[in-house]
Amino acid sequence: MSDAIRVTLPDAAPAGPELDPGALRPRGGRGERFRPRLALRTRLGAVFAVVCLLATLVGVVVLAVLLVDIFRSGAGRLNATFLDGIPSRFPNRAGVKPALVGSAWILVLTGIIGFPLGVGTAIWLEEYAPESRFKQFVETNIANLAGVPSIVYGILGLAVFVRALSLGRTVLSAALTLTLLVLPVIIIASQESIKAVPNTIRLGAYALGATRWEAIRHQVLPLALPGILTGTILAVSRAVGEAAPVIMVGALGFIAFVPWSPTDAFTVIPFQIYSWVARPQAEWKDLAAAAGIVLLVLLLTMNAAAIYLRNRFSRRY
Repeated sequence: MSDAIRVTLPDAAPAGPELDPGALRPRGGRGERFRPRLALRTRLGAVFAVVCLLATLVGVVVLAVLLVDIFRSGAGRLNATFLDGIPSRFPNRAGVKPALVGSAWILVLTGIIGFPLGVGTAIWLEEYAPESRFKQFVETNIANLAGVPSIVYGILGLAVFVRALSLGRTVLSAALTLTLLVLPVIIIASQESIKAVPNTIRLGAYALGATRWEAIRHQVLPLALPGILTGTILAVSRAVGEAAPVIMVGALGFIAFVPWSPTDAFTVIPFQIYSWVARPQAEWKDLAAAAGIVLLVLLLTMNAAAIYLRNRFSRRY
């Protein structure tokens, strides 16, 4: 009979030395060296925040002073005669109707021409164009065109639309010129809105048998529409407030009739303001301030429409 081998195990492992929690905390050394630097960064951050606040207040105060001065000078001139009248040599008979109708023509035509071109370009760049140097070249040039001064577009419109295409100094020439001005902004805003749509939306549509265009039309565009509309309306608002390009393509300072078609001569509110401000009499300055109020109301109305459309489509989708 073989001997049994008995193995005796200890009841518990021998306890090691106790670990002092305080030993894990840094004492002196590197932690103390970083404290002055962190305190300096905190002070610099506070100073930078104060500088930004002062810069914001300067802009707000200047804008408030300008608005108060405009309303104080031009509010008394706002009446039915001013809104329904035509420019005149006499300040008490002068009106802004031709300029208001011309601005409305520019607004409508620029939106009609620029919206499909801008959105179509954004769809092609984001959904169809393959990643290549050509796509990068196009996107880089679109971004650069968004920062080109407006007077350059005016010179281009004068050379191409007024002279080369023989459209003349008409509403259509001005609308095409301003479309070139706002087109990069519309494309960039539409690209960002389309890019913000999650890719799972597209994949889900493809899984259900939809084609690429059906996925874009029924899924991507409805979700991107609030951002697209907001960018388009704000871009067109910029076009309405521009004076330099329309001067180059032939806006008139004195026009005694209302433009009824895209082939008529025209003027716009910014150029009418410029024309009145250039005159020495104080009465014309008040008329320019009143026209500025009309332009401000028009721009605020468009911005409010952009906010309304964005909120409406955001709730719908």
